[in-house]
Amino acid sequence: MNRYMIASDSSADDFESVLMAFHSILSNLPVTGRSKDNPGLRIEQGVIVDRAYSGPVLEEAIAQNQLIKTRPTEGVYKGIPVVVAPIRNGNGDAIGAIGVVDITGIFDLATLMEHQSLILREVCGADPCPIETEQIRAKR
Repeated sequence: MNRYMIASDSSADDFESVLMAFHSILSNLPVTGRSKDNPGLRIEQGVIVDRAYSGPVLEEAIAQNQLIKTRPTEGVYKGIPVVVAPIRNGNGDAIGAIGVVDITGIFDLATLMEHQSLILREVCGADPCPIETEQIRAKR
C-alpha cells in the first residue's frame, strides 16, 4: 500500500505533489505551502517558482492554528486577497499550512453595490437614472 505523509518537519519536496494537485484543481491559481519546521513551495502558472518559500500568512496560520483570510501587508502577495488553512495532525496541532490566492476576496459584492450607488448618485443626482430617453427600450 502506498502512503503519503505530511509532518511538521516535511520538506518542500514532500509538499510538491499535493500542492501541484491543489494548483491544478484551482485552475492554476497561485498556491503555497510549508511545514511547521521547514520552508515550502510557491507555485504559479504550473511552475514551482520558489522551493524555499515561507510567506507571512502561512507562518501566521501555523502559529494561530486557524484559517486566515486576509490581504498581506508584506511579501510576494502584498495587497492580494489570500486564504490560508493549517494542516493539522491527529491531535489538532498545526504541522503546516497551505494557501491560495482568494479570488472570492477580489469581488466584494457589498463594496461593489456601494460603489455603484455612489456612482449613480454622482452621475444622476436626484433625477432618475438613466433618464427615460436613455433607457434601452427607448433605443429600439
